[in-house]
Amino acid sequence: MRKITEVAAAVIERPGADGRIEFLLGQRAPGTFYPGFWEFPGGKVEPGETPHDALVRELREELGIEVTRADPWLRRQHEYEHAHVRLDFFRVREWHGELHDHVHSALAWQRAEALNVAPMLPANAPVLAALALPDFYAITHAHEIGIDAQLMALVHALEGGLKLVQLREQALDAARRSAFVHAAVDLCHQYGARALVNGDADLAQASGADGVHLPAQQLAMQSQRPKFPLVAASCHFAAELETAATLGCDFAVFGPVRATATHPGTAGIGWDNFAASVGVPPLPTFSLGGVSRADCDVAQRAGAHGIAAIRAAWDS
Repeated sequence: MRKITEVAAAVIERPGADGRIEFLLGQRAPGTFYPGFWEFPGGKVEPGETPHDALVRELREELGIEVTRADPWLRRQHEYEHAHVRLDFFRVREWHGELHDHVHSALAWQRAEALNVAPMLPANAPVLAALALPDFYAITHAHEIGIDAQLMALVHALEGGLKLVQLREQALDAARRSAFVHAAVDLCHQYGARALVNGDADLAQASGADGVHLPAQQLAMQSQRPKFPLVAASCHFAAELETAATLGCDFAVFGPVRATATHPGTAGIGWDNFAASVGVPPLPTFSLGGVSRADCDVAQRAGAHGIAAIRAAWDS
């Protein structure tokens, strides 16, 4: 078995001219493996270092910047011809200093949805896909508030910029669930949003949805990734996150962080336990359970990609 090289990698962020977040890429210099390829800055974790410590050191050495906030985000493994690497990615959301590149041929600020440099290192395709995910995941509850009310709330949220929706309506009878899902998928696509159907691959296929969201029980029974562009899963334990990653899911939700009306009697795990459970998760992970958009910052500091919400998603 090949030795695994531990690497800390940085998604260094800044607001672009239009306010949208950009991230920094560096082009590998001649004389290195994969010369000319683009990568996220970072480097090897030295003996006695944590990945976070290594990240801070590497960015100081490579770019001359001081990191003041680096949130754990994503752990990936990749086997190159020359090495088997395990990469801990951090979202570097706060830093200071003037960029002075000491190791790359060039630097470029980019967006996941509009990448204009190539080629990228092979390990980074899933990372770019993860960066294209929004930081908010809305979950419907038409079975509680009514189909018409939910569709109206969906339109309002889509007009406000919502880009990712889970249609979670097992409590509706088959006919009403099908009608609602078809209508909701059409609305999402009109506004450039993506929709996943909870637990029903056939309905997802029939409605033209972008993917499926697997409940934890269904995740445990899956032997292969469903054939959709986007696949997500509900997780409550770190082992389930690993299962979701092994299956090839694009993202997961993890919780509950707080007690919720959806699962009465189930205590929330709190942010400290959330952070301890997910660590640097193997796939983008949304926190779930009694949370709202106001919790996004604390969630990201705890290792979440963002927030998933039911009731708070539809607040005016």
